[in-house]
Amino acid sequence: MFGSTAQAGIETHNFDDSNKEGLYKELVSELRCLVCQNQNLADSNAKLAIDLRQQTYEMVQAGASKADVIDYMVQRYGDFVLYRPPFQSSTLLLWLGPFIILALALLGLLKYIRGRNQVTDPEISKEDLERAKRLLGEDQDTKQP
Repeated sequence: MFGSTAQAGIETHNFDDSNKEGLYKELVSELRCLVCQNQNLADSNAKLAIDLRQQTYEMVQAGASKADVIDYMVQRYGDFVLYRPPFQSSTLLLWLGPFIILALALLGLLKYIRGRNQVTDPEISKEDLERAKRLLGEDQDTKQP
């Protein structure tokens, strides 16, 4: 009884061609589950993911190419279904954002390092300077025989 319950959640698809099976596995690993956080279709157990895997299977079995399946999914669900969205104006910040943040962090680090290495003369008032000279003069006078 336990064995039949455990096997109920496992999907099996029969492919007539090993290339189609490879394409199916590639597609379900590249397409994102729309319900789950950061899971692809292959890893998700959500009902929508099961439906999308079935749709992918049917399209691959019907002879659709990888581009056909991806185009269908994007047309129906948008770029969010892709783990690697295309480079376009709406995804510009997504693609360039990490590089911009890295460049800003490097500039900040460089500025911090340069600022740390610069030794600035402390501002000494004239009174403090004259007092220091007097003290040194007094010290020199006391050390001389």
